[in-house]
Amino acid sequence: MKPEEIANLTDEELLDEFNKIKPSPIFDAFFIGFMIGIIIFSVSKNSWGLVTLIPVFLIYIFLKKSKTHKALSEELKKRNLSSNS
Repeated sequence: MKPEEIANLTDEELLDEFNKIKPSPIFDAFFIGFMIGIIIFSVSKNSWGLVTLIPVFLIYIFLKKSKTHKALSEELKKRNLSSNS
């Protein structure tokens, strides 16, 4: 979600979006570590392909979710809204 899109959300939409993508740091860290392990195993077996690219894509999605959540949190602070978290 781009910053312009976040700024155009209504207060209710902003709160809904914020609660929808709440991060769970322990699960995210475990999953990213697991994906890195798959990448290392794949590279050590000299098998570049989907086995390597899928984990890279999933890691990108998890990191992007975290950045989006941070941007939504900053917008909530600007608007003086409570996030219930």
